[in-house]
Amino acid sequence: MARLADYFVLVGYDPGKRGSGDGQGQILQRFPEKDWEDNPFPQGIELFCQPSGWQLFPERNPPTFFVAVLTDINSERHYCACFTFWEAVESPQPQSHARNGEGEEEEEEEASSLVQPAQLFAPKSLVLVSRLDHAEVFRNSLGLIYTIYVDGLSVSLENVIGNLLTCTIPITGGAQRTISLGAGDRQVIQTPINDSLPVSSCSVALLFRQLGITNVLFLFCAALTEHKILFLSSSYQRLTDACRALLALMFPLKYSFTYVPILPAQLLEVLSTPTPFIIGVHSIFQSETQELLDVVIADLDGGTVNVPECVHISLLPEPLLQQTREALSMVLDPELEVADLAFPPSTISASSLKMQDKEIRAVFLRLFAQLLQGYRWCLHIIRIHPEPVIRFHKAAFLGQRGLTEDDFLTKVLEGMAFAGFVTERGAPYRPIDLFDELVAYEVKRMKAEEGNKQKILRHIKELAEKLYKNENPYPAVTMHKVQKPTEGCHLRLHQKPFPHLDEGTVQWIIDQATAKLQTAPPAVKAEKKCMVPSGPPIAAILERNGNALANSARRLEVVRNCISYVFENKMLEAKKLFPAVLRAMKGRAARHCLTQELHLHVQQNRAVLDHQQFDFVIRMMNCCLQDCTAMDEHGIAAALLPLVTAFCRKLSPGITQFAYSCVQEHVVWTNIQFWEAMFYCDVQNHIRALYLDSAEENHMEQESTEEPQEAKSALEIASEQLRLWPTMSREKQQELIQKEESTVFSQAIHYANRMSYLLLPLDTSKNRLLRSSGLGDVESVSNSFVTNSIAGSVAESYDTESGFEDAESSDVANSVVRFINRFVDKVCTESGVTNEHLKGLHVMIPDIVQMHIETLDAVHRESKRLPPIQKPKLLRPNLLLGEECVMEGLRVYLMPDGREEGAGGSVGGPPLLPAEGAVFLTTYRIIFKGTPTDPLVGEQVVIRSFPIASLTKEKKISIQAQADQFIQEGLQLRSCTFQLLKIAFDEEVASDSAEIFRKHLHKLRYPQHVRGTFAFTVGQSPKQAMQPKAKEKNPSLRTLSKNLVKNAKRTIGRQYVTRKKYTPPAWEQRGSQHFPEDNEDEISVSEELDRSTLTPSSTMRPSEKMTMTHVVERACCRDYQRLGLGTLSSSLTRSKNEPFRISTVNRMYAICRSYPGLLIVPQSIQDNTIQRISRCYRQSRFPVVCWRNSRTKAVLLRSGGLHGKGVVGLFKSQNAPTPGPSQADSTSLEQEKYLQAVINSMPHYSDAGGRNTLSGFTSAHMSSAGKWGSIRASGRMSSYALNVEIGSRLAGKDLLGTPHNGTPAEPSFLRQHRASLYIIGDKSQLKGVKPDPLQHWEVVPIEVFDVRQVKASFKKLMKACVPGCPSSDPSVAYLRSLEESEWLSQIHKILQISVLVVELLDTGSSVLVSLEDGWDITTQVVSLVQLLSDPYYRTLEGFRLLVEKEWLSFGHRFSHRGAQTLAGQSSGFAPIFLQFLDCVHQIHLQFPMEFEFSQYYLKFLSYHYISNRFRTFLLDSDYERIELGLLYEEKGERKGQQVSKSIWDYIDRLNKKAPIFFNYLYAPEDGEVLRPYSNISNLKVWDYYTEETLSEGPPYDWELAQGQPEPAEEPDRQDTAAPQSKRRIIWPCYDNRSRVEPDAISKLLEELHNLEMELGQVPERWKDTWDKVKASQRTEGRQEGNRTPSSLLMSSGLSHHRRSLGVYLQESGVGSTLNLSLDSDTSSTSTPSSGKPGGRRSTSTLYSQFQMSESENRSYEGSLYKKGAFMKPWKSRWFVLDKTKHQLRYYDSRMDTECKGVIDLAEVESITPGTPTMGAPKTVDEKAFFDLKTTKRVYNFCAQDVQLAQQWIDRIQSCLSDA
Repeated sequence: MARLADYFVLVGYDPGKRGSGDGQGQILQRFPEKDWEDNPFPQGIELFCQPSGWQLFPERNPPTFFVAVLTDINSERHYCACFTFWEAVESPQPQSHARNGEGEEEEEEEASSLVQPAQLFAPKSLVLVSRLDHAEVFRNSLGLIYTIYVDGLSVSLENVIGNLLTCTIPITGGAQRTISLGAGDRQVIQTPINDSLPVSSCSVALLFRQLGITNVLFLFCAALTEHKILFLSSSYQRLTDACRALLALMFPLKYSFTYVPILPAQLLEVLSTPTPFIIGVHSIFQSETQELLDVVIADLDGGTVNVPECVHISLLPEPLLQQTREALSMVLDPELEVADLAFPPSTISASSLKMQDKEIRAVFLRLFAQLLQGYRWCLHIIRIHPEPVIRFHKAAFLGQRGLTEDDFLTKVLEGMAFAGFVTERGAPYRPIDLFDELVAYEVKRMKAEEGNKQKILRHIKELAEKLYKNENPYPAVTMHKVQKPTEGCHLRLHQKPFPHLDEGTVQWIIDQATAKLQTAPPAVKAEKKCMVPSGPPIAAILERNGNALANSARRLEVVRNCISYVFENKMLEAKKLFPAVLRAMKGRAARHCLTQELHLHVQQNRAVLDHQQFDFVIRMMNCCLQDCTAMDEHGIAAALLPLVTAFCRKLSPGITQFAYSCVQEHVVWTNIQFWEAMFYCDVQNHIRALYLDSAEENHMEQESTEEPQEAKSALEIASEQLRLWPTMSREKQQELIQKEESTVFSQAIHYANRMSYLLLPLDTSKNRLLRSSGLGDVESVSNSFVTNSIAGSVAESYDTESGFEDAESSDVANSVVRFINRFVDKVCTESGVTNEHLKGLHVMIPDIVQMHIETLDAVHRESKRLPPIQKPKLLRPNLLLGEECVMEGLRVYLMPDGREEGAGGSVGGPPLLPAEGAVFLTTYRIIFKGTPTDPLVGEQVVIRSFPIASLTKEKKISIQAQADQFIQEGLQLRSCTFQLLKIAFDEEVASDSAEIFRKHLHKLRYPQHVRGTFAFTVGQSPKQAMQPKAKEKNPSLRTLSKNLVKNAKRTIGRQYVTRKKYTPPAWEQRGSQHFPEDNEDEISVSEELDRSTLTPSSTMRPSEKMTMTHVVERACCRDYQRLGLGTLSSSLTRSKNEPFRISTVNRMYAICRSYPGLLIVPQSIQDNTIQRISRCYRQSRFPVVCWRNSRTKAVLLRSGGLHGKGVVGLFKSQNAPTPGPSQADSTSLEQEKYLQAVINSMPHYSDAGGRNTLSGFTSAHMSSAGKWGSIRASGRMSSYALNVEIGSRLAGKDLLGTPHNGTPAEPSFLRQHRASLYIIGDKSQLKGVKPDPLQHWEVVPIEVFDVRQVKASFKKLMKACVPGCPSSDPSVAYLRSLEESEWLSQIHKILQISVLVVELLDTGSSVLVSLEDGWDITTQVVSLVQLLSDPYYRTLEGFRLLVEKEWLSFGHRFSHRGAQTLAGQSSGFAPIFLQFLDCVHQIHLQFPMEFEFSQYYLKFLSYHYISNRFRTFLLDSDYERIELGLLYEEKGERKGQQVSKSIWDYIDRLNKKAPIFFNYLYAPEDGEVLRPYSNISNLKVWDYYTEETLSEGPPYDWELAQGQPEPAEEPDRQDTAAPQSKRRIIWPCYDNRSRVEPDAISKLLEELHNLEMELGQVPERWKDTWDKVKASQRTEGRQEGNRTPSSLLMSSGLSHHRRSLGVYLQESGVGSTLNLSLDSDTSSTSTPSSGKPGGRRSTSTLYSQFQMSESENRSYEGSLYKKGAFMKPWKSRWFVLDKTKHQLRYYDSRMDTECKGVIDLAEVESITPGTPTMGAPKTVDEKAFFDLKTTKRVYNFCAQDVQLAQQWIDRIQSCLSDA
């Protein structure tokens, strides 16, 4: 029972108080006057009576009523019902009633004027203070008192008030009580059935009406997530209702922050409090709430909710939010559902306001039941006696619900309201209410009804009924009877003031009642306590986002299998499954499965494993933990915690390493909430065990043990214990309390140990504190020492502590100790551990940590000695013959660079990089060989290598090789074969090894002398660099070669030389190779050199004869003879009629060291003149002839650029006074003579009076013999030097009016009178040169780029094609950097100049190319011109000759430009030759049928001219090669040496074996001049720069790529033994496509080869086979008369158009056919068509693409009878035998175009004479029958007569034999 009202207070206006502004109220009377003991009088009531301030009013207002709520210090709520009315202020003094808030001055005025002011009224309040919220009863009671006073009823007010204060009513239980205050009144009070459910009457429904659904939901979420909420309204009653409603919605959570439904004006500063609140304020103060930045303001009158920008309200998680909205709209607006119906039902209407209120609350009650479902399964009970202590495992709850990321729920669970909820509702034994039932029993129902609106509404109505019943247990209420005042009574003029009440009377009534209560027996409230039901566990309620895939049983199966393999020691099996297990670990189920499986393998909490098992288990644990957050919401870390102290391995006797030392790197271990949750969970289990054991002992005798008991949960046991608690004896209670306390204490010790295991790092000396929480990480040896040594250590702990402080690892230790202390303090105080025990713990912890550190030291020491396992075995690379390892493999990771193919990335394909393996340094290459770290492609092998000689840049980098590893040092090596090795050294590689690697690399890259390069040292074993410490005893090769050269030089210096063979000793020991045999000749040549420089003589000494014979054999000589540029007879007599002669003036390389020994000069020029002329040119490279056009006899000359003086001398007018000495004069004259002699040598020179008026250079002429690069005209602008840059000075006038598209309709840019000789020179050298009309030559100044620009451009090109690091948008970045490199524009320039020169030569003018020093761009241009003009150079033999002549003999400085030795290191790599090859590649692309060699040939040369594998491209000139004895050694030595020293020999040998260098499309036209397009848009980036094959490394070392030391017989070797699937997956950048899927011709040649081998024949060379095929095709074509495209490659069948593009060789499956689309005469355009790769196709499809009328293909036709299939009659059909398509077709009749059937002759097995069968034509001779047997069936035929039959048989037979 409780008092209805505690105090009655009369509050009035206080005239005496003078504040500034508002007046104040004062308490006039209060009853009872002394406080109740159980309930002191609340302070500040006078403020709440007039919340807007006490003021006087000029007229009477009607009485008001509202309820304010005050909260006392014990957070008890007091309801103050205020009834306010107004009284006239009676006061004689004028100043007293002027307290209307005006200032002092006004009062003085009033005093002086004696006018009586208007009457004022002051408010007076009757206040009831109660702890019960019965607003209506209070309203009635106070109204009654007012009525008695106002209407002057004859009832004593004192009696009424006394009765009111002594009235007691039951609090709950649904009782109904009638009360009367003794004034003839009667009121009925109903108490709610269950006081835990809030009472809301209509307030909730009103709140929704005022604000709407969305706004209220905002407020609801804001209140739950602890935001500040402020209500505004002009009605106090509404403010109270709104606040009450919001609280009612929050049930079952209770609001525990500031709650003031009506805030008085004086207390407005409360609004700036930092804590959350729910407050109501009158709307007149709205302006003062504007500056509140973090308050959600709800305006009840305006219906708005304003959320400030800085406030983020987390809303309910979906789908709950949506479901709640829908349910609310069904309740509040039932018409919405039927609003669109044509005939809406008339009955639908919303429930009454009171019912609606309950329905809304039912919606929210359901919402909470869904939000908190299964919460009881996450409660940990850690003490039962003396009273329960309960904790909630938040992380587990969120994890099981799958809502870890959900903001709203997380905040709610962390909030105060939920903490209160756990304390109040966590108890396992208590009265239960509606919510408990709902969350325990109805969750499944709610899950089932989801989405069914009718059922949901039904459930809501049921709940609403219960809620309504709770508030109104008795529906038929007896009527209240309370007197009301008469209408308008408050306006009476002469109302006497409220009387002063007699305290005595009231007090007496109160005392009487109190006395009576004391004598009455105490009313015992029967509490119905029971065990709280737990409801279904969360797992049973399906998790919301359980995706089927993650938990698929197959994955769990894999995890189980892998673990069982590990423990059965089947390591290989486990390894295979391992990647799948790691992937499965992403799923939660798999992680749980892993922990369960591992638990099974732990016996007696210990499991000793061997190293490999241990390693697997650790990796699985780490993988499992790395996806766990610090919260460990799925309890994975919790499940692993006992395991990490169980699994261990023996490192050495007595030293064991446990798993925890390897799994510390996870944040979860540093999260104190995780440890608390774990601790509480364990404590709960132990407490449960404590009571279970005792229970079992007691019940053993009583019940038979057969029936199995269901395991009781800890909460069930606790509730049982709590029920029994009051019945136990005092001693028993004490004993239980003590047992529980010691259980908790022992767990605390256990956890202190566990935490030290996981927090102290294995290497404590590092002082590395743990990540976020400022901690170290840790482990220990055995579990047992916890029990054994703790007791001992406690005794001596004080001494150890002092000694411990100065230990070196104290920082780590201290932080760990602090962390553990914090933890222990928190959990022990919460779970009621006694103070003595707590102190003991604090003493113990430092010792535990220190002991652990000591055991760890030993473990750390031993573990460092373990060999690292799990690293893949190093794979040895294949080496070439003679290539040897300099340095054994260093273990490294090959990291991905900017090329995305290897790393998987957006291109697709597997992530081959990063790969783990080793880097090897050999005498020839740097090789990485390893396997990808990604387990999915772990069985592939990755090889990346490049020749050391091609290394261009090496820099140190630091990279993180794997996510979990530290940053490692690494190297980035870049090679000009377009390769990049980005390697990170494994931690096992010492940094000095890495240094040694770099040093050796550098030494090999830049040998002192060219003798040190691989091409020379091959076959001699190098000194191993393996023992870096040992001093090298034997002198290195390089020093040898240095001495050698020194000696040679010394010898040369002497005038007389003893001729002896000089063989360096070191090489003799190796026994593989001798110094060149013609040693003596070399020396003699050198000796002559000195003399010959002084006296140029034209006679030949006998000693030089030997050298000469060699010189004659040189390539250039062979070429000169081919071109008819002079012969060299034995007597060296010249045939005088030749315009040119071969001069031996340079045979001793005296005049020009970089020229060959024999040169072509005009017949008329003497040798001594040559010597003088040569001085005018740079590097003495005077003009010599290198090629002659066989048609126009124009010659191509090359020279270096002119020296300054030479230029002036050459071009100044003859009569001008000569500056300088006369020598210059004479030389320039001789120079002129020389050029004139060249011009005179041209046959048509004498034509028009000494001028060459060759106007034949018309477009017609051009097109007749030439071949343009493409059919489009747009591309011709720059196809020859039409750019203003080049062409502007051409012919001495500026270029005007070139047509825009660049088609030279009439080439006006060449003057009508063409010069006989054009000199193409550098613009910068020829500045100020005036053309002289008298001379026959003309200067074309052009701008060219110098070598510096080529270098810079090449660097950028390499970075573009092989970027060092990935960019955000690779394709764009690639194109941009490609453009910036300007590489293609340089190619464009070279091609442009070359095409210009080709044009000039083709029209009969000679050209002298005289650029830079005459050995870079000059060489490029001259070679390209010859290649374009002369088809011979487009053959394999011719191209070799071209390179030998123009590049090698004419002294392109290969060593210098390739930076091959130490001397060239500073100058860097300049790819002049590569640029030339790129130009050839561009031409090859445009004219694929003009070259005998393939693209592979060009790539091969590009790779090997810098690889130093061959000697061909070493050194800078013939002179240097002779000096080293390279030039002529091959003859003598070839026999003994397997290693090719010359690249040409190698290519020849390889070409005989396999057609890799051969271009099958080769079908040249005679005498064709090529004119390629040079526009950048026509140029392609060479795939040599971008492609790589990681499966085998670069494919240019043929033996290596084959995987066997001997070059394979066939380029496309495959394992044909086993039948293979036709389908192959080819990965970008991994597989060599041409090998995996060779083109059709190679395939056929290979099959032919294999068949010949099988038949035991000696296989023919592929070339012979190919030539035979071509020949037979040609003859067949001729026989047939009309040229069918059946010829495989018929040169004659091709039109004169450009035969390029769209000629594809495509491989489709095995034994496939060719698919070439060539232009036949009938069609003039070429249609690219590519065969689909796929299954085998019949031959016929090959030809079907050539559309022709059928008739062409009918080789023989006629009518035959054919027997139908089984049981079908004979029918006459028209048969056509088609030889071309190799088939027999038949039609219904001769005229029919629709073919009825086809017999493929390929399938025919035999033709035999047949016999007539049933239904055959009767008239026919039986010899006219014949049968055709195919692989599928037998066809029966019959002809008209025997002759015809015979003819058919013969025809078909011949077809078969032909095939």
